[in-house]
Amino acid sequence: MKFQYWKYDLKFRYPFTISKGTKTHQPTLIVELEDSGVKGYGEAPAITYYNIPVEKMIEDLESKRSEIGQLAFSDPETMWNYLHQLFPKNSFLLCALDIALWDLFGKKKNKKLYELWDGDISENPLTDYTIGIDSIENMIAKLREMPWPIYKIKVGTADDIAIVQALRANTDAILRVDANAAWDFDTALRLIPQLNELDVELVEQPLAKDNWEGMKALYMRSSLPLFADESCVSERDVDQCKDHFHGINIKLTKCGGITPALRMIRRARELKLGVMMGSMNESTVGSAAVAHLLPFVDHVDMDGPLLQEEDVADGIGYHFGKISYSDKPGLGITYKGLFKR
Repeated sequence: MKFQYWKYDLKFRYPFTISKGTKTHQPTLIVELEDSGVKGYGEAPAITYYNIPVEKMIEDLESKRSEIGQLAFSDPETMWNYLHQLFPKNSFLLCALDIALWDLFGKKKNKKLYELWDGDISENPLTDYTIGIDSIENMIAKLREMPWPIYKIKVGTADDIAIVQALRANTDAILRVDANAAWDFDTALRLIPQLNELDVELVEQPLAKDNWEGMKALYMRSSLPLFADESCVSERDVDQCKDHFHGINIKLTKCGGITPALRMIRRARELKLGVMMGSMNESTVGSAAVAHLLPFVDHVDMDGPLLQEEDVADGIGYHFGKISYSDKPGLGITYKGLFKR
């Protein structure tokens, strides 16, 4: 198995602000794995508050260059188990490698990934478009600039209700609210009924990730569905979300790739939890991996390529929330490196 990688800082169209901070660029690692002349691609963006920068991913990858070079290609799940032993504390790097392995596997089988999993794309959910925290005037301007059927609204300010009221006055689209763990229990209890009156569809991660007691109480009283994000990082978190959340948001980078995400989806279904596929501002490479999981989930947030000025691949299309696929196998992407759209 051969590999190479590239580091990018992909520029956002606007500064991207959530309750945890602001960034103007998205650092990301693209990995290429090659076996018998076939190449697969994967991606892992770096997120500051998870303390795994791109430099750490590269350091870990280089430290196991020999082991990866000796890797014999087989099915992705078997290979994921081996790589998990190599990188037990770096789910981000594991994700990039796992996506690349699935891309390779699909190309060798000459099938799109969703075809390997018997997915029916005819009823795929539409992706939302994220409006980051900003002045109310600027948030309205962003909404008007991008007519879309579903918006995810980032909140976590003293003006959260005023923000949603203003946006609701400017659109009849579905609105979702993401607090990124910014509220305390009393704030959530006060705001959720008002958001319900504003016809918000759901609330993502209202409380701190470890406030399980508060979440259980809020779950019992909430008039809106509550979805876990920061509280549901990996497979081991899914069971705990039952009776605390109505659903979970699965992010490939956090859980370690497509392989564990498929298991998380199955377990969530067994527990009668709703399933959202989320993103961490990936380029088209990582977003394509999410796209192939759409037949198996209820909601999706995969708008990274829409939020950024720069991309490193093509192969998926965005059509007023609907995702289209190329006719190529695997992820269906063409990696091009950095270019201006």
